[in-house]
Amino acid sequence: MMNSEAGTVVPVSSKSCLSHIGLKRRCPLVGIFKKGIKCSYCHSVPVMADDIPASISNGNTQHDPKRTFQVVVAATRDMGIGKDGKLPWKLPSDLKFFKEVTMTVSDPVKKNAVIMGRKTWESIPLQNRPLPGRLNVVLTRSGSFDIATAENVVICGSMNSALKLLAATPYCLSIEKVFVIGGGQVLRESLNAPECEAIHLTDIETDFECDTFIPPIDFAVFQPWHSSFPLVENNIRYSFVTYVRVRRSATELHALHDGGKTDGKLYLNKFEVQRFSFLPKMIHEKHEEYVYLRLVQDIIANGAQKNDRTGTGTLSKFSCQMRFNLRKSFPLLTTKKVFWRGVVEELLWFISGSTNAKALQEKDIHIWDGNASREYLDSVGLSFREEGDLGPIYGFQWRHFGAEYTDMHADYTGKGFDQLLDVVDKIKNNPDDRRIILSAWNPSDLKKMALPPCHMFAQFYVENGELSCQMYQRSADMGLGVPFNIASYSLLTCMIAQVCALTRFGFSAWQYDYLRLPGEENIGMKKQRKFKLQCIDNSEFEHG
Repeated sequence: MMNSEAGTVVPVSSKSCLSHIGLKRRCPLVGIFKKGIKCSYCHSVPVMADDIPASISNGNTQHDPKRTFQVVVAATRDMGIGKDGKLPWKLPSDLKFFKEVTMTVSDPVKKNAVIMGRKTWESIPLQNRPLPGRLNVVLTRSGSFDIATAENVVICGSMNSALKLLAATPYCLSIEKVFVIGGGQVLRESLNAPECEAIHLTDIETDFECDTFIPPIDFAVFQPWHSSFPLVENNIRYSFVTYVRVRRSATELHALHDGGKTDGKLYLNKFEVQRFSFLPKMIHEKHEEYVYLRLVQDIIANGAQKNDRTGTGTLSKFSCQMRFNLRKSFPLLTTKKVFWRGVVEELLWFISGSTNAKALQEKDIHIWDGNASREYLDSVGLSFREEGDLGPIYGFQWRHFGAEYTDMHADYTGKGFDQLLDVVDKIKNNPDDRRIILSAWNPSDLKKMALPPCHMFAQFYVENGELSCQMYQRSADMGLGVPFNIASYSLLTCMIAQVCALTRFGFSAWQYDYLRLPGEENIGMKKQRKFKLQCIDNSEFEHG
């Protein structure tokens, strides 16, 4: 620790085929979760006092340094937070979550601070205040309110003065994170303030009468980091959602929109933040990208070494599972970019029932070129097949299961069983059906296919107006096929949900059994080095 003369350590914050299943327009996917660009903020970086910039709050120029903070709040869908000065609901799990978030520190010699208004302080049962293990900062302008002698309690006249106080010694050395916890007036002032770097929301989905409200979250500035699956306690349905600041203000988003007029490649929702290590560890580790990265690391460390038809060899693992929540985000996963345009065009191609690789080539999509080439078709005994004719693969099985396949030019209208229409019909008219299944695996047609299906089976499930999908993959390349196919079936789930008038998307579960042998997940031996380098710092992953 440096002395006052040497300097002080302070925290610096720094298509037409859609109509085949009843979809008349493109699915408006909003808020696709992308990130990976360098962070524009700094968080808890030790600097000498002489080097302190004019601002330590998200890059905004200010005369006095202030701490950044995170908000912790439970609210209904219309952002109601209280009734008659009390919480309208009883959720022990929410109280446990609140305690874990606000008390957890990475440095055991430090503690966190919680900022609250006077009414919130007074609403805490006497035996529970001050909140233990945290510095309690109470905001009040009342001169008669005197609790300065209480241990772990300080009084400030405003949010601004509290943030300045916590940025100065001794609190800049002893306080790790700052959380704003209420009440209504304090949250109305702080929820979308420039110093707010994250919002931990308990999203109460059950209706409650409230008389205290806070403003909606500014989604031009905040994007979801993690959303739990829906929970039910005391007949109350809720979920835990964390939002992180990705822009200083909505003005930046408007600038991006203006730039988009001349740059068609602009990603308006791409995260411009590289690291979010300021989040509580329990929250930071829940980002679903880590599900994928941890599986990659597990296969590298524990995978079985196997031979494959390419001769390069693989590391494989049997019967792995990954789950992703589609309610507030979209899984574009991998240690490099997913070919999103390819995902969309291929899925639309599947939906159309086409088996002609040239239809994709005309759109500059070449993912099927290798399997559609003259050389490849000859090598798998399909020399009679025209180049570009892939045989009765995915789209044919989805739309014409059981029909006799001749070639890619034939008209199969009304032939075979249309599984995709059947899926849509069951979801609309019999959502409790346990047979809402889409299968591309047709043993009698396997030898006619240029490539037997890898993502071979999907089952759909409806609950509380939300659609879920579980996809089984018999073989997958972790670096290429897995992220691509997860994105494809997630998009299919979103499209079907829209067609079936399901207003919210449920989570998707992906059951993987991979490799070039049935039921194994694999990583090619030559790719291991690249994977290891890409996963060394898995906070630097990038969504496509």
